[in-house]
Amino acid sequence: MAAQQRPLSPHLQIYRQPLTAGLMSITHRATGVLLAFGAFALTAWLLAVAGDNDSFSRFMAWASSPVAKVALLAVLAALVYHFLNGLRHLLWDIGWGYEIPQSLRSGHLVLGLTLVVTALIAFVAIRAGGGA
Repeated sequence: MAAQQRPLSPHLQIYRQPLTAGLMSITHRATGVLLAFGAFALTAWLLAVAGDNDSFSRFMAWASSPVAKVALLAVLAALVYHFLNGLRHLLWDIGWGYEIPQSLRSGHLVLGLTLVVTALIAFVAIRAGGGA
């Protein structure tokens, strides 16, 4: 009888991670990476503003494309999520919210507030003429 091959270590296909360990932790890391790319876009904008009219016009032509607007919305959502989840981690640092029920509630709160705050900021930006 041949020995059955078992995984050497636990992996995501076998174990269901709780909200805080799986979704929230991985998303926090992913939003940090996305924010780094957003920082490059911000730097490009600052260079275009500091440059001549031609460089600024080229940047604004790119920035007004649908792809750039979706990317900007993604960076905005990443910024809001990363900020709110960072506040949650600061609360953990002072000893609040370690219990599983509190951790789950705060995780759901961060996700919900991310959607609401991102939508509000996008709405205000569009109303101010930034989405035209």
